[in-house]
Amino acid sequence: MMNSHALRRFLFSLATLLATIMMLQPAEAAGTGYLFVSNERSNNVLVFDPAKDYAVIKDIKTSRRPRDMHFNHDHTLLYVACGEDDVIDIIDVATLEVVDHIPTARSPEMFVFNKDETELYVSNEENSTVQIISIKDKIIVNEIPTGAEPEGVILSEDEKTLYATSEVADMVHVIDTDSGSVVDNIIVGTRPRRFVLTKDGKELWVSDELSGEVSIIDRATNQVIDTLSFVPPGFRPVDVTPVGMTINTAGDTVYVALGRANHIAFVNTASHEIEGYTLVGSRAWEARLSPDEKLLYVANGLSDDVSIVDLETRKNIRTISAGRIPHTVLVDG
Repeated sequence: MMNSHALRRFLFSLATLLATIMMLQPAEAAGTGYLFVSNERSNNVLVFDPAKDYAVIKDIKTSRRPRDMHFNHDHTLLYVACGEDDVIDIIDVATLEVVDHIPTARSPEMFVFNKDETELYVSNEENSTVQIISIKDKIIVNEIPTGAEPEGVILSEDEKTLYATSEVADMVHVIDTDSGSVVDNIIVGTRPRRFVLTKDGKELWVSDELSGEVSIIDRATNQVIDTLSFVPPGFRPVDVTPVGMTINTAGDTVYVALGRANHIAFVNTASHEIEGYTLVGSRAWEARLSPDEKLLYVANGLSDDVSIVDLETRKNIRTISAGRIPHTVLVDG
């Protein structure tokens, strides 16, 4: 039998080994299930807990005009573009506190990470540029001129191409990430805003706010191959101002927030057919899926709330109050 001294040594060695293994494991998602909502005018990110009947558990004060938000890969940090202070705030998801800032050019609006999360691609609305920023060093690696008021940015799966909308120029810039230069410009509808890439990577969808459309671009040719128009019940075409879009994991449905038409549209990605509409709040601005994709959360910019849509029935089942002019919704899960 092992004597007491040998047993203690064995247990100590085992504990040390287990601790070392734990340190070597990659960080997992925080998985709090919390709903985060950025609010442009109240300068905060509200944190709701769905497990507590969507109670507000934290009001995080941010830099001015928080808009686009993204988690890092392991959901330990939440990055928030703050347009009036020209920074991206960094929120610790565990403590729900702002812990750092990354400076940008004037009025950062939307951004994306590269895959290894060493760089950010940031559209700067008032500076007419897309910046590539080193996250670690907080320095501008490259600055790419665009048309006036760039907004939406999205990276191709292979990270060789970055797409950026110009609201004023009515075009999509095609940017080669290796050279950091614009290699093509695609004319779309009026005031293009946001993007969705189909799961096969063949189509790029662009919301055109003031023409009330979604332009569908063939990525192989950089040509618009289809244009979707929306007329939800009780609204005229002039009321339709699509902005936010999201696509489900299966890749068969795109959800389009129709702005002042106060609806979400459900679009079949294969046929481009509009399958239906759901009435939500006033000026549906952005839409994001819950982790299990049973719910769609919609930020309503003029009614200062978030609609919750059940995707099995496609009905608006609940509304929760947000701050002033909610912009982006995200779920930590």
